[in-house]
Order: sequence, then structure tokens, then C-alpha cells
Amino acid sequence: QLQFVESGGGLVQPGGSLRLSCAASGFTLDDYVIGWFRQAPGKEREGVSCISKRGLNLYYIDSVKGRFTISRDNGKNTAYLQMNSLKPEDTAVYYCAAVQLGTVQSMCVQRTAEYWGHGTQVSVSS
Repeated sequence: QLQFVESGGGLVQPGGSLRLSCAASGFTLDDYVIGWFRQAPGKEREGVSCISKRGLNLYYIDSVKGRFTISRDNGKNTAYLQMNSLKPEDTAVYYCAAVQLGTVQSMCVQRTAEYWGHGTQVSVSS
């Protein structure tokens, strides 16, 4: 059974940091492009950051460039999103996703994915 387990979300003050993890089971993560998406109340889901199968190609949405870092450890079958300098507008449910064919741009911009996690809540508030 293919499954993602996301963790690391929570409540943090503006300027704080969180590290999200996405552990895959039932499939080999290095066969897939991995992405982190988020959806805030009343807004469409957007691609935040995506990483290619070997981690050589990265994509970030403009609003998180310089603050967020995506990475993957294929040996641990896990992907990560390090989020620094968090802002209230980063508040959303964050999802990890995987697609076997495609680029980081096609995945993040067109929101194409074969598998989705259940999401983890990130709240940034003082």
C-alpha cells in the first residue's frame, strides 16, 4: 500500500522555523519527483517547492525563495521542507506529493501528482 506520512507541522510565531518531513512507504521514493504543496482556507492549493528524483533540480514559488529549502534522502525514503523566517501568510495545510514522470516545474506549476499525503497543519501567529 502506497502511503505518505507527513509530520513536523505546528504553531509557530512569525520569524520562527519548522521542518516538515514526508516519509514514504510501499514504494521507492527515488522513482518519483517530490513536491510540497499548501492550501490555505478559501484559496487554491499551490505548489510550494518541488525536487527532482536525484535532487539536482529544484523549484520554489517566489513567495518562499530564500526562506524554504526542499531536500530528500532517498536512502531513508523521506523528503523534507525546511521553513525559516515564517510569516502569517505561510499558514496553510501542507501536503507532500509524488509523480513518476515530469519536471519540477510541471509538478509544482501544474499541480500534477499521482500520490498525495493527508497533510499537516502549519500555523504562523503571534
